[in-house]
Amino acid sequence: MSLGHDFLSGRQDELASLAANIKTWGLELGFDEVGIADTNLRDVEPGFQAWLDAGCHGQMDYMYKHGLKRTRPEALVPGTRRVVSVRMSYLGGGESPAAVLGDAGKAYVSRYALGRDYHKVLRSRLQRLADRISAEAPHGYRVFVDSAPVMEVALAEKAGLGWRGKHTLLLSRQAGSFFFLGEIYTDLPLPVDAAVSAHCGDCSACIPACPTGAIVAPYKVDARRCISYLTIELKEAIPEEFRPLIGNRIYGCDDCQLVCPWNRFARHSTVSDFTPRHGLDGAGLVELFLWSKVIFEERMTGSPIYRIGYERWSRNIAVALGNAIGVPMAVSALEARRNDPSPMVREHVLWALRQHHIPRPAAAV
Repeated sequence: MSLGHDFLSGRQDELASLAANIKTWGLELGFDEVGIADTNLRDVEPGFQAWLDAGCHGQMDYMYKHGLKRTRPEALVPGTRRVVSVRMSYLGGGESPAAVLGDAGKAYVSRYALGRDYHKVLRSRLQRLADRISAEAPHGYRVFVDSAPVMEVALAEKAGLGWRGKHTLLLSRQAGSFFFLGEIYTDLPLPVDAAVSAHCGDCSACIPACPTGAIVAPYKVDARRCISYLTIELKEAIPEEFRPLIGNRIYGCDDCQLVCPWNRFARHSTVSDFTPRHGLDGAGLVELFLWSKVIFEERMTGSPIYRIGYERWSRNIAVALGNAIGVPMAVSALEARRNDPSPMVREHVLWALRQHHIPRPAAAV
């Protein structure tokens, strides 16, 4: 990382003016809030290491393979002195979460995944922000959107964008938690923003709301129990103990956010890319399960869902159909894929059929 900002050295007034401009430019680019943090994450490093040591990351090997670069920005990108942290709301309207969760025949997709892939949407705007900064003060930088070993919640907390809730997500008094985070690591010695105080108080609504008990203690999530992990990150069979608890959630889970009082203030996005696509805000399970691989890839191109692939998509829907007792066509849809080419999908289909009291066929003599 270069240090092309000598003209700013010691010029605190110019640095303060630049920081103010960065926030204005960020808002003009569609971000809802912009803050600036230093790189000192020593306070969170021991807790993160203990979480890893306990195995709570499950199969997410990327959580530890970079060592301490995740908690030491200057080790990940040498020369980093500050982090510009941004947030952008993603609620894009559509059918209400409660209505979908209350209908066993519908598929619940986490609200963040209903529109276009947020990585691309945020990254392009962060790049434009970084370029605009460069035009005024040439700097060494890297842009991140949930794609590298970055402690985004801890950095956003230091930048004054909110506080870490008991569900471990960032919370804002102005916007709840339904938003994305992104970062620019920069070598500019910008003035930093003050952290805000926490406002969860005695509330712990998110903890019992978790369907699988993944929030094992305030501020601690065991990913191995989390529905988002089970339906997105896990590459193999979903443990049977969790399948009935997943309900109709086929990609991610929002339950801990839906019960949070601060999400009374959640804002709908003004970014059209986050508008629900292909009716995923309330699609029927049977309809989705009958998609071919070709249809899945055509419709999910440009969606964050695309990365789990057709096999895991089918696995997840099979589990939801197993929980859809009494839903018309659920059994026939499962029967249609009893002999699916994927051994993993077949196993989940057979499990689902057993939930409907459909026996395994007798072995051929």
